[in-house]
Amino acid sequence: MAKYVFVTGGVVSGLGKGITAASIALLLKSRGYKVFMQKFDPYINVDPGTMSPYQHGEVFVTADGAETDLDLGHYERFIDEELNYTSSVSMGKIYSSVLEKERRGDYLGGTVQIVPHVTNEIKSSIFASDESSHADIIITEIGGTVGDIEGSAILESLRQMRNEIGVENTVFVHTTLVPSLYGSHELKTKPTQQSVIELRRIGIQPDIIVTRSEKALSPELKSKLSLFTSIPKENVIDAIDLKNVYRIPLNFKIQKIDEIVLKRLGMNLKRSNTSDLEKIVNKVENLKDTVTIGLVGKYTSLKDAYLSVSEALKHAGYHKNVCVEIKWIDSEELEKSGIETLKTVEGIIIPGGFGIRGTDGKKLAIKYARENNIPLLGICFGMQLAAIEFAESVCGLNDCNSYELNSNCENPIIDIMEEQKNIAALGGTMRLGNYDCKIEKGTLAYSLYKKLNIQERHRHRYEFNSDYKSKLEEKGMVFSGYNPKTGLVEIIEIPEHKYFIACQFHPEFKSRPTKPHPLFVGLIKNSKIKS
Repeated sequence: MAKYVFVTGGVVSGLGKGITAASIALLLKSRGYKVFMQKFDPYINVDPGTMSPYQHGEVFVTADGAETDLDLGHYERFIDEELNYTSSVSMGKIYSSVLEKERRGDYLGGTVQIVPHVTNEIKSSIFASDESSHADIIITEIGGTVGDIEGSAILESLRQMRNEIGVENTVFVHTTLVPSLYGSHELKTKPTQQSVIELRRIGIQPDIIVTRSEKALSPELKSKLSLFTSIPKENVIDAIDLKNVYRIPLNFKIQKIDEIVLKRLGMNLKRSNTSDLEKIVNKVENLKDTVTIGLVGKYTSLKDAYLSVSEALKHAGYHKNVCVEIKWIDSEELEKSGIETLKTVEGIIIPGGFGIRGTDGKKLAIKYARENNIPLLGICFGMQLAAIEFAESVCGLNDCNSYELNSNCENPIIDIMEEQKNIAALGGTMRLGNYDCKIEKGTLAYSLYKKLNIQERHRHRYEFNSDYKSKLEEKGMVFSGYNPKTGLVEIIEIPEHKYFIACQFHPEFKSRPTKPHPLFVGLIKNSKIKS
C-alpha cells in the first residue's frame, strides 16, 4: 500500500499549494521513490472542462483524456510523470458517483448521508490513485482553504483515513500565509495559529507547516509557531517569495522537508539527486539574451488561462539559452488597433481557444506573420484559423470559416465530425487526450521531432475539412502530420516560410523544463535568428 502526503491550505487561497505539493513530490522522486500526484477540488462542477478560464485558468488535459485543474500541469512539469483520471477529483464528481449508486440501489435503501457515503466515496477516489499508479508515495493537494464549507467532507475523509491506515502512513502538510504589516514590516503568525486551530477542530493535527511570506521567519517566530501549533520547530518550513519557481524545491531541500516526510513515514533516506534541476535553475538565473514572443489570445488579462503555453515557451528558451519575454496581446484590441503591436515581437504564438470573440484579431496576427516571414506557431484553434486565413488570403476562397463559428458558411474549412453532431453534453465529449500522429519525411515537423510516429494530447471538437486539402496544397501549404487511423489532419506548415507551423493538438502539455517540446524549441530558435 502507498503512503500518503496531504497538502492543505489556510488563511487565504492562492498560496501555492500546488507548487508546494509538486516540490515535495520532486524531492521524494529525486531520492528514488515512485511518486504520484492528485488534486481534490471542492467545487461542485464535475471537472473544469466547462468552466471559464476567467474562473479557473487553463484546463490541463492528461494523456488518458481527463480535463483537469491547471495544478496538474505544475505536477507533471515538476515530476516528469504522466498523470491520469484518478489525479483530478472534484466534489461534483464525488456527488455524481454517490447519486448514481443511490439510483441503482447500491445502498440497499439506506439513507444516503455525507458520513459515511460521501466520505467513503472520497476515500475510494484517493485509494484509486494507488491502484492506477502503484506508487510508493501519493501526494494529494486539497483545493480551497480550511474552513470552506465545500471542502469539509474532504477533510473529514482525510481524518478518517489517518485513523484507518495508520498515523505512520500519512503526513499532513499545511500551507499558510504569514503576512507582513505595512509600516512595521513585522511578520504576523496569528493567522497561521488560527488556521491550525481550525484544522484541529476537524480532528487533524498537521505534521509540517509551510509558511508563505516575503522573507524567512526568524528562529523566534518559528519557536512561537512550534509552541502554539504543537509542531517541531524544524517542521516549520519557509516558502519565501522567489522569482524562479523551479528554485522552490531546492529551497525546501535546504530545509530538509523531504527528510522530515520520509522519517515521518518510516521510509529509508535514499540518496538525493537533484543535479538536473540545479543545472536548469542556474541556467535560468544567468540568461542574458532575450527574445520577445507575442502571445495573441482573448484571455491575456488572466495569464493562468495560458499557463502551460507560457511555461513551454520558457522551457524552450532555457534550451536555447535565452530569456523569453512574452508580450501579451489581446486579440480583440488587435482588431481595433491594427498590427502596430505585432511589429515589436520576434515570434508569434496563437494558442487554443473557443468561440468567435477575438478571432479576427488572431487571423490578423496569422496573416501578418505569414506575409512578413515572422515565426509562427499555431495551436489547436490557432491551427484552424491558420488554415482558414490561408484559404481566404492565398487560395481566394470566399466565406471561409469554421462550423463552430458559422455553420452556414460557404466554405467550412473546419468542420465537425458526424459522431460529434448530435452530442448535447459539453463536458468530456471532445477529442481528448493522446492520439497518434504520423509525420511525413522531409517536412519541418520531421526535422523538429526527428521521428515518424508521435503521440500528442488533444482537446477539441472540430477538425480540418479534408475536402479542402488539395486546394490548399496547390497554393503551397503542406500537411505534414495526420492521424494514421482516421486521416484527420494534425500538422500544417508552409515550407518557404522561415517558421510557419501549426498543430491540432496541444504540445504545451508535454513540455518539461528539462525536456522542452520541439515545436516550441523551433519557434524560439527561429525567432532568435534575425531576417
